[in-house]
Amino acid sequence: MAPDLNMESVGSNPVRLWGLTMGERVHRLAVSLGLEGDGSGGTIVSNNAVTYDPAWLRHIADNPGMVLTLGGVPVLGHARDASEAAELRAAMAEERAAAVIAAQTVLTYEDGPTIENKQLRKRETPFLMPLTKETISPLERASYFGAYKGVTDVLTKYLWPEWALVLTRIAAKIGMTPNMVTAIGFICVVAATFLFANGQYWLGMGVGLIFMVFDTVDGKLARCTITSSWWGNIFDHGIDLIHPPFWWWFWATGLAVYGLPLSEPMFWAVQFVIQGGYILQRVIEGVFMRQNGMMHIHVWERFDSQFRLITARRNPNMVILFVSMIFARPDIGLIVVAAWTLVSLAVHTVRIFQAQAFRRRGGKITSWLSGDGAA
Repeated sequence: MAPDLNMESVGSNPVRLWGLTMGERVHRLAVSLGLEGDGSGGTIVSNNAVTYDPAWLRHIADNPGMVLTLGGVPVLGHARDASEAAELRAAMAEERAAAVIAAQTVLTYEDGPTIENKQLRKRETPFLMPLTKETISPLERASYFGAYKGVTDVLTKYLWPEWALVLTRIAAKIGMTPNMVTAIGFICVVAATFLFANGQYWLGMGVGLIFMVFDTVDGKLARCTITSSWWGNIFDHGIDLIHPPFWWWFWATGLAVYGLPLSEPMFWAVQFVIQGGYILQRVIEGVFMRQNGMMHIHVWERFDSQFRLITARRNPNMVILFVSMIFARPDIGLIVVAAWTLVSLAVHTVRIFQAQAFRRRGGKITSWLSGDGAA
């Protein structure tokens, strides 16, 4: 989007969503997207009677002359000049359709247009709804699920969205910041590590579960309240990136306390595979992104998104370990995690070579979520 774009909101609406009026929400969105230019590159005009997924704002900002309507009335519009901006303001204020301007693109929300959300790895029709006292609850729900990644692991996608919604609402109501939630999660990470090291696997998994749910809450709270920050992203993603190797290492050392120690050769073999596989998979993901315009390997083709549900990351690995504890065999569980890590590494290795071969044949790697994927 052009750096000289600016954004303005039309109308007064005292109703609050996640503690913010629509005017405050629009301002935070404008700041987060850098829509604070001098307006020489155009103006984004937003209707305060309606609230919408931030994905709509990014889409409209990237498309000069585009207008999104609900019930015929403009909700968001990318005015290319002063006359278009004036017409959009008047139509919003008078709750009427805007006059069609030459070369203008109108998106009618009722037609269900879909857009790709690269940030959250999904393609959908993002939420859009009038902001009234009666719509606060459904809007909170819609904005929460709108902030969910479309491509993620099976637990995050299916098991605890509802738990995390309740916690996100509580956190917003009592004024917690996303970084506060992340800090609580970090304490749980450290506690779980010590519990694994002492062979207290059930308790460790319980504390780890709290962290894994909070790891969802902090991101959703940040997106719903428009309070994402550079430090918050570093703090959150840094914990996500660094802690899994410690969990697998101390799960292994805790086996001696539990009474099922691995032999020394098996210990080192398991750690070599798990730790090395984890690092190599992360490297493959990074290489794929650099080679393909920062697109994630997990959104290339539908298979990649489906495999992301179960690939050897923390949450799927914890499912394996949970099952092993049902049979009181945490040692076998860790060995299975190592085996699954090898399988996942093999899949990602094959996929990156397939992508390279596809490009050599003249193909362009694009996400299947964009609607014109390379499959």
